[in-house]
Amino acid sequence: MKKVWVSLTYLVFLILLIIPIIKIFTGAWAEGWDGFIEALSRPQALHALMMTGIIVVVVTALNTIFGVMLALYLVRANWIGGKLKQLLNSLVDLPYAVSPVIGGLMIVLILGPSTAIGALFEDIGFKIVYALPGMILATLFVTFPLMVREVMPVLQEIGAQQEEAASTLGAYSWYTFWHVTWPSIRWGVIYGVVLTVARSLGEFGAVLVVSGNIMNKTQTATTLVYQDVENFNVLAANSVALVLAAFSVGLLLLMEWAKKRKEVH
Repeated sequence: MKKVWVSLTYLVFLILLIIPIIKIFTGAWAEGWDGFIEALSRPQALHALMMTGIIVVVVTALNTIFGVMLALYLVRANWIGGKLKQLLNSLVDLPYAVSPVIGGLMIVLILGPSTAIGALFEDIGFKIVYALPGMILATLFVTFPLMVREVMPVLQEIGAQQEEAASTLGAYSWYTFWHVTWPSIRWGVIYGVVLTVARSLGEFGAVLVVSGNIMNKTQTATTLVYQDVENFNVLAANSVALVLAAFSVGLLLLMEWAKKRKEVH
């Protein structure tokens, strides 16, 4: 019976992952190297990849800073009331419970050009929805729990004794963080960064709603793949998808390495 379940697992893995990757690879190279390069060197493809890169860098930086900060508050801050801490802890998991498309729609309804807040920002020349800031907000919404949920268990496991001892000896909070807390949580943070980058690279639903998918303005790599498929430009879609898949495989290897290091430490 065990062999049957193992065989079924391998079969599902083959059907859902290996075969699609092979199809993407063969589709991207259907016209050889020239077709692959031509698909990636299109102005819309270069712009979409650049937009994806910008979003990944900004979202990962913000996620790391505020995710670690919130994890510290939820685990260490005794001045936060129990009910407030429970509420914050529940809000962290909100993106898990809400579809990314709904998250994007929420941003449009709150900050869109037809809303009071959105109109106010547009009056001062700062456009949020159907522009880069809205795309960053949408990606932040779906990725924010990743860093918090990776760092919190590590903080709970190491306890607060060493930090309290450092404070008792007169160490400032920043010194305590960098020399006591950070060495214990750094592999958890690295793991959270890898997860955030991977999720940001593949985000589609929330970004599609918030961006409007405007060519050479608000397209990301994933929305460009969607448009290419809609336009039956399968070679171009496979080429961009192959680049994303290559990054994903690299991130997967990095994630496994970070996971092992986190377990060791």
